[in-house]
Amino acid sequence: MNPPRLLVVSPNWIGDAVMAQPLLQLLRRQMPQARIDVLAPPWVAPVWRAAEEVAEVVEAHLGHGRLQWRERRALARRLRGRGYDAAYVLPNSLKSALVPFLAGIPRRIGYRGEWRYGLVNVVHHDDPKAPRPMAEFYTALADAPVRRLPAQRLPEPRLKVDLAKLPALCAAHGIAVDRPWVAFAPGAEFGPAKRWPPEHFAALAQRAQRERPGLQVLLLGSPKDRATADEIVALAPQALNLAGATTLDDALLFIAGAQAVASNDSGLMHVAAALGRPLVAFYGPTDPRHTPPASPRAQVLWLHLPCAPCQQRVCPLGHHDCLRTLGVDMAWERFWPLLQDPAARAA
Repeated sequence: MNPPRLLVVSPNWIGDAVMAQPLLQLLRRQMPQARIDVLAPPWVAPVWRAAEEVAEVVEAHLGHGRLQWRERRALARRLRGRGYDAAYVLPNSLKSALVPFLAGIPRRIGYRGEWRYGLVNVVHHDDPKAPRPMAEFYTALADAPVRRLPAQRLPEPRLKVDLAKLPALCAAHGIAVDRPWVAFAPGAEFGPAKRWPPEHFAALAQRAQRERPGLQVLLLGSPKDRATADEIVALAPQALNLAGATTLDDALLFIAGAQAVASNDSGLMHVAAALGRPLVAFYGPTDPRHTPPASPRAQVLWLHLPCAPCQQRVCPLGHHDCLRTLGVDMAWERFWPLLQDPAARAA
């Protein structure tokens, strides 16, 4: 009997992809000989290439929010001949379930989602009265559908990159590979409400470089984060703005090589946790109980104000106190020990 062939349809966000990685760990435990491929948009693909359970990442060049019927049929034709036994459809949208259905994959596992009866034929149900952390939401798909999930200890997200590639990458960006660096992720795709103020990041960078002469501060993020990182560099000129100047593959390497990471609740925060880096994570309008950085080396700073978590992209009250009043002294109290710990250096 041939080993099972599985296709995982990835979430469309970097952080969600990281939080879904424990599902693959569970599938590997259940089916040690299975081949696991992942269907992912290009901007998420680097996360899955860093997951050891994945045999191949199939990039889906599909626009966000568009049906693209012709493109989905063509992609399904590509996948049909691979003989997949099951597909795990992680997003809840109808569009995400179309390709496995059109590819004729017999078992299509996922949540009921939006009008997906028939497209998904092993249907799980989410109970809105009993919300679960996102990692539990995804890992539940490894087992038969149940109305109530039993309490269980989940594996932590785990990513791995080739650190031998770091010297060439550092040389390309003017970074001294023989001097330690920290990585800051000051952006957040969700919206400005999730961003610790740029002046706070700048003050943290200045204090770190004052206490650790020669320490390099790398600002990482997408092109959308470039302006925020520019604000930080204006106040802390020695910080290096790499937002928008690197690929996600590069960012994974820089984070893996960092002595410590400071980040908003973002995709790069989850990446840092999955790479096992010492991390201080800033939460404001979102809930760390729902989307925590799942790592024993991650520390969460959250004021838990009466107005939080509001889950809004822009502060509805106009004051942004949930992150503005989360001060630099509080962050430094958590961050400074990471710079003193020799064990925090990348292996």
